[in-house]
Amino acid sequence: MRSTALARIAVGVVVERRKARSMWVDFLWRPVSVFVGNTPAAPWTPLDSAPEATLFYAGGAVIELHRTETANYRNNLASGAPVLWVVLRPKASEQPYELIAVTADPAEGEAFTDAGSNLVETVPMPSNVVAALIEFVAEHHVERPFLKRRRQPTQAALALRRSRRENEE
Repeated sequence: MRSTALARIAVGVVVERRKARSMWVDFLWRPVSVFVGNTPAAPWTPLDSAPEATLFYAGGAVIELHRTETANYRNNLASGAPVLWVVLRPKASEQPYELIAVTADPAEGEAFTDAGSNLVETVPMPSNVVAALIEFVAEHHVERPFLKRRRQPTQAALALRRSRRENEE
């Protein structure tokens, strides 16, 4: 599949595994931060360990920026505390999750929750991603006026359908 992204930002994701206080699960997992750039570390490399929690480098991802989504990026920036959505999908293997995506688009982040099994969490947006997003929005945003469509009265709509049908015959 070919991407229409005009800009890409390589990021790495840090995930926390915390001991659960539950009889049904042993650990709770959650993304805790994102950093800009690539790292030579292999996915799921432990970064730091404490008695109750361990931090892992979950892997690398690419934030894709599309000019059609600048309104969503602008709203995220205007929130006062911009965030990134990190999406992890459960795996039945040695690593508990697969890193699926990192996005700055709130609508895309929410869409990833539709699968039901994905782990979708927000993390603070790093300042260099904020700067890149501000620059991208300034360069590519086009204000689009909201146009409300007028509904046709029922009789007029039926008459229009009839006339179209008659013209086709």
